[in-house]
Amino acid sequence: MRGVGPMRLSVIVPVLNEETVLAPTLAALREGLDAADELLVVDGASTDRTVEIARAGGAVVVESPRGRGLQMNAGAARAAGDVLLFVHADTIVPAGYRAGLERLLHDADIRWGRFDLAFDDGGPLLRLIARLISGRSRMFRSATGDQAIFARRDDFEAVGGYREATLFEDVDLARRLRARGRMGVPGGRVTTSARRWRRRGVWATTFRMWTLKSLYLAGVPAQRLAKFYDDER
Repeated sequence: MRGVGPMRLSVIVPVLNEETVLAPTLAALREGLDAADELLVVDGASTDRTVEIARAGGAVVVESPRGRGLQMNAGAARAAGDVLLFVHADTIVPAGYRAGLERLLHDADIRWGRFDLAFDDGGPLLRLIARLISGRSRMFRSATGDQAIFARRDDFEAVGGYREATLFEDVDLARRLRARGRMGVPGGRVTTSARRWRRRGVWATTFRMWTLKSLYLAGVPAQRLAKFYDDER
């Protein structure tokens, strides 16, 4: 298959009051970056030490109106890379993540993708849920934002970037990227915080999130579902 040239990676991290989790996320990201790559933290008007921590972690801070879709689009507009990687503030990328991305994207047929998932809480139920999320994603060629979605810049721009809806902007983007080419899954897992599950309970959170996602995929507008979804970003 036809290969591609050297990759320039732009990592985009949307944040809002994430002082308790951001530093290790940025440390893991910076460890894998090449000199030509860039790390962008897009702040939605945080009122804590998030911006200070971002700058101390070597990131370029971009200001944006609040809203994850808005913030990620603002980061993409500022980014110079030919590959965009979107990472949540409470998600740790695996060692060697960049090299894995570059190997994967050497295949020009792979246009976008995401990582398999693990939670930072090691309980058996959450391990099972993480495996189910990863398996469902492979089966349906879909992705959630917790899985660190990446895309070639030209494909991201061709589908219009994130739609700046109140929720499920990640599922919506993946659905549009599928039409551009194959989804890739690098080796290793991203580790994301289980704080949402711990706060409300594993079963209650899983039921609520999967029910809302099923309704969204069945055609219920995201704006109607937003009132049932606590935005804990």
